[in-house]
Amino acid sequence: MTSSDPQPTPARSTSSAAADAVFRRALRDMLLLLAVLSVLGVGIGALVAGSAGVWGALIGVGLALVFSGTTVVSMLRTSGSTPQAMAGVVMGAWLAKIVVVIVVLAVLRDLDFYDRTVLAIVLILGVLGSALLDYRAVANGRVPYVEPADRGPDGASA
Repeated sequence: MTSSDPQPTPARSTSSAAADAVFRRALRDMLLLLAVLSVLGVGIGALVAGSAGVWGALIGVGLALVFSGTTVVSMLRTSGSTPQAMAGVVMGAWLAKIVVVIVVLAVLRDLDFYDRTVLAIVLILGVLGSALLDYRAVANGRVPYVEPADRGPDGASA
């Protein structure tokens, strides 16, 4: 059967839409935190350690973005998937970000163009602040535990 009418797309469940809203809020709050942290980190890093402090702050914000952003983006991209698919993507992203952070820190170990203290402080503030914002988004999110069954026109379950 051929039809020019577009096929209806299945509607996302109420809980999936609510979970997406929680993940979007966590992502937005994390990006805002890292933007503020980059401005403050670069400013304070420049005052404390000059251009090495600026580079330390920028690298710290970049690593915090990789470390904190991958989990939220993975959850947002797989929120409508099966639990197994979501767990696989989140674990894969976790392994990938750990490898990236270790490789970047190993490459930077012998270089001296950045301030290690500024990098460490900015990275710690970014990761811990992001974790707290993620917690706040989940704790304040309104995701239903159960969804009511669809009712037909006669009031019976469909």
